[in-house]
Amino acid sequence: MGDRSEYEFRSEYEFIINPKARSGMGEMVWNMLEPELKKRRITYRAYLTKRRNHAQKIAAAVTADGREHLLVVLGGDGTVNEVINGISCIDKTVIGYIPIGSSNDFARGLGIAKDTEKALDVVLNPKKVIPLDVGEMIRAGRARRFAVSAGIGFDAAVCHEVCVSPWKVFLNRLGLGKLSYAVVALDRLMKDRPVKLEAVLSDGSRKVFEKTYFAAFMNLQYEGGGFRFCPEAKPDDGLLDILVVHDIPVLKILCLLPTAFAGKHVGFKGVTILRCSGAEVQTSRPLPLHMDGEPGFPRDGVSVGILEEKLRVIVG
Repeated sequence: MGDRSEYEFRSEYEFIINPKARSGMGEMVWNMLEPELKKRRITYRAYLTKRRNHAQKIAAAVTADGREHLLVVLGGDGTVNEVINGISCIDKTVIGYIPIGSSNDFARGLGIAKDTEKALDVVLNPKKVIPLDVGEMIRAGRARRFAVSAGIGFDAAVCHEVCVSPWKVFLNRLGLGKLSYAVVALDRLMKDRPVKLEAVLSDGSRKVFEKTYFAAFMNLQYEGGGFRFCPEAKPDDGLLDILVVHDIPVLKILCLLPTAFAGKHVGFKGVTILRCSGAEVQTSRPLPLHMDGEPGFPRDGVSVGILEEKLRVIVG
């Protein structure tokens, strides 16, 4: 496979495809790419998802034998999230990714080509594979993994609303899907009220923020379709970068949001970034949650951390 002098994977390619990604473009992209696999005489299996959480069940079934597997995901960040939550043995799995979602923060954060044909060529001819930290959020005793980020509060509320927003479908058709997050974010800021948030970090230190809009637990730099919330976040350092936005007037947040696309919000009063291997977080009332943009039921307490096992990802 590819440049075998550097990377040689004994397992065959197993493609997990979300045909409904980017408002239905997923199947069209797969139909365009599959002939190239046949042309190159690549040994592969293909699984098309049929419903929500189907990718997780496929990944679980494929990796249940405990052997090494090479999974290639065609979809968005949500499909990646489902796949990593289905993998039985993280440290025995290699992930390739062909981004066809609307936000693609997983690809953006790892420098994976957005062009689908280039991304396929990278997967078939890997030059670089990195060990990726896998985050985990536990809420009400239930754990869920994440690759990009998790969050509580405003950013999670935005993810919830984007999932059902007609703006997402409309902007996807114009090739501007990531702007749906910005449109919804402006609306949510006018509706959401801040809360008191307390965080106990892995080193035992306790942080209290009186008027908090949200906390984002970042494994990669980007979230929400390109917001560079934590510019110093690294995918393999065993740490989470936690962004807390607090004690800021709504008007100032509105002014800061556009600067977050370039990571220029860092350093302003009310924008705090913490770095740790894990944290226990409590809020004064239940808030929406998300894991890689996938919604979770509102809770007033969660714990987050990094798993010991690392997931290998083809990035170049």
